[in-house]
This record gives sequence, C-alpha cells and structure tokens, in this order.
Amino acid sequence: MASYQKINTLFKREEKTNNIILGDYTFDYFKTLENTLWECTEKIDGTNIHIDIDWREENDWSISFHGRTERADIPKHLLEKLHNIFDSFNPNNVFSFKEPTTIQLFGEGYGINIQKGKNYIADDVDFILFDIRVGKWWLQRNSLEDLAHKMGLKIVPIIGYMTLTEAIEFVKNGYKSTIAENKNYDAEGLVLKTKDGLLDRSGNRIITKIKTKDFAHLNK
Repeated sequence: MASYQKINTLFKREEKTNNIILGDYTFDYFKTLENTLWECTEKIDGTNIHIDIDWREENDWSISFHGRTERADIPKHLLEKLHNIFDSFNPNNVFSFKEPTTIQLFGEGYGINIQKGKNYIADDVDFILFDIRVGKWWLQRNSLEDLAHKMGLKIVPIIGYMTLTEAIEFVKNGYKSTIAENKNYDAEGLVLKTKDGLLDRSGNRIITKIKTKDFAHLNK
C-alpha cells in the first residue's frame, strides 16, 4: 500500500512561533516556478483516504480502504459511507485493462465529526476525490473529472490557475468554501499542483499547500 505523499507548506516557519516566513520558500524550486500557472484546488479539512482497486482479471478484483498511514483508523461512520459508495462499484464498467493493474483513488473523507466537517455537511459524511494513480501514471485533471463523473464521485473544485504570487494573495485575502453547506465557512486554503505533473529531484510530484490560517497573524 502506497500512501499519498506529504504535501509541504509553501513557506518555511519561524522556530518559536511556527508562523510562516512570507517569501522564504520551503524548496528552491518554488522560486524557479514562481511565475508558472499552477492548478489550484480548494483545500478540504477532513481525513486523508485512499482506495485501492486491485484488478487482476475481469472477474477477479478487490477494493480496499485505507487512511493516510497503515496505523490510521478510518472513522466508523465514514467507513460505512465508503462501503455505500463502492460496494456496488464494478471497475470493468469504467476501466479497460489487458494485464493486472492497481488503481489508487486518493481523496478526503469529510463531514460531521471529522475536523470542522459539520460546516461542510451538517448531518453526514462523504468522500471527495483529488487524485488517481493508475499503475505508475498520475492522471491529469481532465481525466480525473471524466472518471469522477463515470464513478459518481465528487471531485475537489478548481479555484483557478494562478502563479504563486496570485495564489498567495488569493488565500491571504480569504475566500468562502465552494463545497460547504455553511456558505459563510472560510475555505481552508489551496492545494497547488503543476499542470504537467512535474517531479522534484527525488522523484516526487511538486505539490504544495497554502493555508488560510497561516495569514491570521499578518492580517491583524
């Protein structure tokens, strides 16, 4: 089971206060990519979930649910929801393979009793997709949207395509969540990916996050 890579914050932090140091990037490549347009999606405050679909042949496949790590427990009410969503799912209706393949769906479990989830869903929980890996290939946004539609899954909304400077200013100014039932709920921030899935020197995709709460001390 391969878990989703850790998404590092864009800026380094002060040792004593843990406040972000605006302009001091956690990695040098952010400076190189500063003026690139990044794919920016709403950051959801939930619990990381990934779903493995191990397809061996047409009538031989399995689906399993996992938290962020092997030790992470999935809340019971969320696990029940995942079973409701996926127990009747047949990968042969969506995928077409000629050899054994593992499909990994990565997303967020969110809703009541998960973080501040009652702002998203007052009396239920759900799963929202943000990434899919088929074998060794990470899918691009258009393919994610197509498969989410075919599988009947929600997908994290695109907020826009922005440079890092634009994304920082956008989060700093604050915006309301686009998926929450509570229309006054401030979004948690943005998750940023390069549109072409660029990798760093260690072979990990270049992904970062900008959190709304990190600007609270600057806005006082």
